[in-house]
Amino acid sequence: MRSATEQSATSGEEIRDQQLNKLRAGLTAVLTGNQFWRDRLNSVDGWDDFKRLPLTSKSELLADQASHPPFGTNLTYPVDRYVRLHQTSGSSGELPLRWLDTAESWEWWLRIWAEHVYRAASVTPADRVFLAFSFGPFIGFWSAFGGAERLGALCMSGGSMTSEQRVRTILDLGATVLLSTPTYALRLAVRRGSAAPRATVCT
Repeated sequence: MRSATEQSATSGEEIRDQQLNKLRAGLTAVLTGNQFWRDRLNSVDGWDDFKRLPLTSKSELLADQASHPPFGTNLTYPVDRYVRLHQTSGSSGELPLRWLDTAESWEWWLRIWAEHVYRAASVTPADRVFLAFSFGPFIGFWSAFGGAERLGALCMSGGSMTSEQRVRTILDLGATVLLSTPTYALRLAVRRGSAAPRATVCT
């Protein structure tokens, strides 16, 4: 599938057919091995079936992990197939949601960041990307960092730094792109004065 930032000669109907075929292929694998989704989803033969699929909330996923610790039943493969563990930030006050990735699914994360998220923000390999996150398990940081590497940009981690140290590093190293939460970007803006990266990507 092409990025939304590129023009495509593919018709809308062809795109919908491609999307449906990919959805059906993915569901086949999920419904075979994933107990969490098998209890909630049915096979999809057309878009009418898709419209009847139920929505799933974060609270349901958290409840499943609490009932079946530590990872819940939302596993399509045996645990030894997975190579990375990440989780949400927990900033909402709830327990963090844990997430396991295979090598293949992690490759998808990196591709989405490099080919879609950064492209939409006009980030290029010529940029210097500063990531104002710790090196904790928060998935937003790791996927953004890996995606910037995939893009070919110079990646700079701001882990274990104070806000003042991060501002100084941004200025000293000439960072052109800042990745952070929206509120933290505003906090850094107060400290950095008039100098600023040319782009900010908030996660």
